[in-house]
Amino acid sequence: MMGDGRWEMGEDLSDVTPCTSLAVDSVIRLGTAGALWGVCRAPYEARKRDLTGIARASYVGKSIGKYGFQCGLIAGILNTTQCGLKRYRRKNDWVNAMIAGAVAGAAVAAGSRSRTKMIEMAGLVSAFSVAAHYFKSS
Repeated sequence: MMGDGRWEMGEDLSDVTPCTSLAVDSVIRLGTAGALWGVCRAPYEARKRDLTGIARASYVGKSIGKYGFQCGLIAGILNTTQCGLKRYRRKNDWVNAMIAGAVAGAAVAAGSRSRTKMIEMAGLVSAFSVAAHYFKSS
């Protein structure tokens, strides 16, 4: 922050921005990325299943929504948890990223009702979250 109360360009505002605002931003960004992934992947999957006409269009539309929703859900849970931990612990370190990744991964995999899948997904998202934190901070 500048001496006259204005913010400098490029300054990290995550300490003063509400966690909900950060979560909404990440849901929109990664939800859009997931939907774009669905736009690329769904037609290929529909072709592999030999779907045509209305069935193909329906499958593609549902897949786009599914990928967008899943990516947005992971991003929202991850960023909300990480922001809350950062404010509670008063530290911005890899531990916050690891815990938030594990919570987000387990929450997404909870629908499978398989402990093995929950643990695997928690570990995977946690590892990616820690790697992203490392590359962001260095």
